[in-house]
Amino acid sequence: MYRFSQLAPFALAAVLSVSAVTAIAQVTVGGAPMLPTKDIIDNAVNSKDHTTLVAAVKAAGLVDTLKGTGPFTVFAPTNAAFAALPAGTVDTLLKPENKATLSGILTYHVVPGKVDAKSLMKMIDDGKGSASLKTVAGGTLTAKSSGGKVMVTDEKGSTATVTIADVMQSNGVIHVVDKVLLPK
Repeated sequence: MYRFSQLAPFALAAVLSVSAVTAIAQVTVGGAPMLPTKDIIDNAVNSKDHTTLVAAVKAAGLVDTLKGTGPFTVFAPTNAAFAALPAGTVDTLLKPENKATLSGILTYHVVPGKVDAKSLMKMIDDGKGSASLKTVAGGTLTAKSSGGKVMVTDEKGSTATVTIADVMQSNGVIHVVDKVLLPK
């Protein structure tokens, strides 16, 4: 028979493990908990702030890719970011004949590997104030930090701010951004 003092370390470890999982699960995006046990797509479909992104990913045929093992780092624009594009842009991009263009824009928001906020800040520090990130689309994003916020600039000079960092996924990490980033 075990005494409580013998089991206490195991009980404490179990409580800490449950607490750690609960703390991670408390990250919400668009009113939905983002669970680190789910992949990028399975989490994104639950965010009411990312319905346009999810529709675009489906239209571009990228669902299977973003459900893959990765890891991927996704700079995920919100619905408001898509709404800020010129009138008619989203509707035009969602048309089947524009699938290649849409895919290029979406994969421009994806960086291979898992680049969490700590890693990104180290890259910015090591780069003396900026970090170049090669995207899956083959373009480059430039990350900088100012006033405790991370900004990501596209090749056209438009800058998005990371509004929610480190939304951990089973196949990578999402950083929510407030603008759509566009390749050259």
